[in-house]
Amino acid sequence: MASFPAYITKPPLFTINNYPKLPRLIKTSSLFRASPISSLKKPITSHCKVSKPNYGFGQMSYLYGANKLNDGLIITKSAGTDQGQPAFSFSIVVKILHLVVSLGIFLTSDKLLKKAFVAASIKFPSALFGMFCVFSVLMILDSVVPKAATSVMNFFEPATLFIQRYLPLFYVPSLVVLPLAVRDVPAASGLKICFIIAGGWLASLAVAGYTALTVRKIVKTEMIPAEPMTKPSPFSVVELWAWSAVFVSSFALAYFQPVALGTTARTCLPFLLAATVIGYMVGSGLPSEVKKVFHPIICCALSADIAAVAYGLVSKSGVDAVLGDYLTKSSSNPGAGDILMGFLGSVILSFAFSMFKQRKLVKRHAAEIFSSVIIASAFSLYSTAIIGRLIGLEPILTISILPRCITVALALSIVSFFDGVNASLTAAVVVLTGLIGANFVQAVMDKLGLNDPIARGIATASSAHGLGTAALSAKEPEALPFCAIAYALTGIFGSLICSVPAVRQSLILIAG
Repeated sequence: MASFPAYITKPPLFTINNYPKLPRLIKTSSLFRASPISSLKKPITSHCKVSKPNYGFGQMSYLYGANKLNDGLIITKSAGTDQGQPAFSFSIVVKILHLVVSLGIFLTSDKLLKKAFVAASIKFPSALFGMFCVFSVLMILDSVVPKAATSVMNFFEPATLFIQRYLPLFYVPSLVVLPLAVRDVPAASGLKICFIIAGGWLASLAVAGYTALTVRKIVKTEMIPAEPMTKPSPFSVVELWAWSAVFVSSFALAYFQPVALGTTARTCLPFLLAATVIGYMVGSGLPSEVKKVFHPIICCALSADIAAVAYGLVSKSGVDAVLGDYLTKSSSNPGAGDILMGFLGSVILSFAFSMFKQRKLVKRHAAEIFSSVIIASAFSLYSTAIIGRLIGLEPILTISILPRCITVALALSIVSFFDGVNASLTAAVVVLTGLIGANFVQAVMDKLGLNDPIARGIATASSAHGLGTAALSAKEPEALPFCAIAYALTGIFGSLICSVPAVRQSLILIAG
């Protein structure tokens, strides 16, 4: 008898009525599975391949399985379905609650650590301390009760996948309010900063990559396959329409009742957040060739800025006021940008899980990874201070852009060590550095002869942090583990270096 297709997208092509010999229908998704048939007495020869398409949350596919038994076909049905029609499963609720609880623990832990460090007048990044604690706990559990470490990893996996899925969004607020951040920066200084961003990125890439290659030749460690990296699901049409509905309804509410939620910032928060998310979803769905020159994070920032301009015009409040409401930097009156940047501490905490998952890889290639990351981190900080001094950039602006190659979450922590810096400029420079890396990193590494996966991964993350990592991972999965490790370690070592008072004083002295 002929085989049936492995899976057919809805609507189903045939039903039970069309095929009387097919007693039951299989419906599967990530939340459903076929009933076990191992209990059948006679051997079964499978006539189908089961595949699991990577659809977005809320989308399903219909799977028809055909198994031959006594000239008949057996099709099983998952519990909770009726006549093959979709049914809301209790497991959906469980998965949502799992995500809320695990992500809530991340956010709560980060908030409590911040309060404790502020109360104790400790300047060291609280989230970084939390990351070390989580990593240490996982390592201890792995050596004593390995199953417990695995259980902890599995419990927090929904939260880590959520952070991976929306990671670029947490960088966007600083880019959205860039017009406000650079308003007081002279044009000549702006050009100097752009020169440092572009030239510094290229120099950091070369230093990290060639250091990794040199150490590789010395240690001659053979590469082994890395632990598989779980990828979050792409965005669905349902999610896009849902956020669009939020945007339209909340924009209308803000227009007719500007302080309906107490303040203008709170009232504008839903539609500005929706505009940011919609821009990211649309940008993520663009063709790969388009994304090379129009990165999703640019689409994301433009979407939020367009929404701010539109509301500023129709409400006659002005775009500056709306952008001010987007990122208020006030916990009692947060805007959309404050909500997004509130996840930056959780991003750092999630580093503990990615490093623990790749601990064998880190141990095996420790010489290449640590030497490259340490040298690249120190080079990035000191070269920025030196170049800023040489080209006559104002000292306070030079200090503000020191952590240009470090992820936003830790870059903001680093500049908090210094007085009088422009934190908004810091975040914007970090994002712009990442955008340059995301668009040009592969072509430049090919030109420089950086062909080793370890060197390519470390060079990318050490020069362009998370955005460069995301761009490289799409086409070079073999370099992704080294990207993920270097991405975390570059920020960690940069923070550790700048937490030393003597280092901070030397950077201030060099910058002028």
